[in-house]
Amino acid sequence: MKKQVRVGIIGCGGIANGKHMPSLAKLPHVEMVAFCDIIEERAQKAAAEYGTSDAKVYTDYKTLLEDAVVDVIHVCTPNKSHADISIAALEADKHVMCEKPMAKTAADARRMLDAAKRTGKKLTIGYQSRFNSKSEYLYQACQRGDLGEIYFAKAHAIRRRAVPTWGVFLNEEEQGGGPLIDIGTHALDLTLWMMDNYKPKTVMGSVYYKLGDQRNTANAWGDWDPEKFTVEDSAFGFITMEDGATVILESSWALNTLDIGEAQTSLCGTKAGADMKDGLRINGVEFNKMYVKKPDLSAKGVDFYEGGSESPADREARLWIDAVINDTEPVVKPEQALVVTEILEAIYESAKTGKPVEF
Repeated sequence: MKKQVRVGIIGCGGIANGKHMPSLAKLPHVEMVAFCDIIEERAQKAAAEYGTSDAKVYTDYKTLLEDAVVDVIHVCTPNKSHADISIAALEADKHVMCEKPMAKTAADARRMLDAAKRTGKKLTIGYQSRFNSKSEYLYQACQRGDLGEIYFAKAHAIRRRAVPTWGVFLNEEEQGGGPLIDIGTHALDLTLWMMDNYKPKTVMGSVYYKLGDQRNTANAWGDWDPEKFTVEDSAFGFITMEDGATVILESSWALNTLDIGEAQTSLCGTKAGADMKDGLRINGVEFNKMYVKKPDLSAKGVDFYEGGSESPADREARLWIDAVINDTEPVVKPEQALVVTEILEAIYESAKTGKPVEF
């Protein structure tokens, strides 16, 4: 029999309601027993919808962490508080799933990793883009060596007009940045994971504040408030790795382009290449002819049965809880997430100074 894992949720806003709590609720060995939010009504609502009958509600996360019944904490707060809450939870003998990015700064991310090592508790970061069918198929192909040495890659996180206008997304102080740290982080994590390459050498960055003052924007979630738009609208990075590989990262919430797509990667190797622009495409040369292979990633079986309905968020939650129960490594390792944060910070730093950042 698997043990019951008792989870506490810190931050009961959009990402908790949109991803974490619905996915955890589907797992038979999980009980959500504690909910914390600085707005008490949000915690109460979450507890009523997802909690056990005796679930507790808090407005101070430190009080929640004193509860010895809680095994696992999910940190679903703005980026600025990721580190302090995660470290406190680890030191309180809890395993931690922290939403992406790992932290607002690389220094904070290092503190989180140090705390995980010091306490021996598990720490993972919410990069759910690893868990969709395209990503899992391509990762297995990369691990098998189908692409050969991957020496050039692009990490794609481009929206035409989809600036998030709720919460603190536009607040630089709370988040640390805009699309680069919000969606660029997913694309970079995915790309480095496929390449299995976490040794950056040099980073150059460009960051743009070009569209934040515009109105009548045709934005997907309505016009943003120029007064509150304190983060970049686009950011781009050129990353060279120690082994000579090159990664180009492109991120924007609003860009005048038709070439859109996020949480995607394009890979170029010595044996083959791959991209996610039209499903999943793997390209190469065989029998002196060029080919493009498009795997059928649908999970449909016979006409009357639809299998494989697990979403990336559901799969992420299940594999995370399995790692806790079975005492195995999580899919997303904190050492990997740290490198992502270090590169993102280097892009911002390079853009400010106009100089490359050396690792």
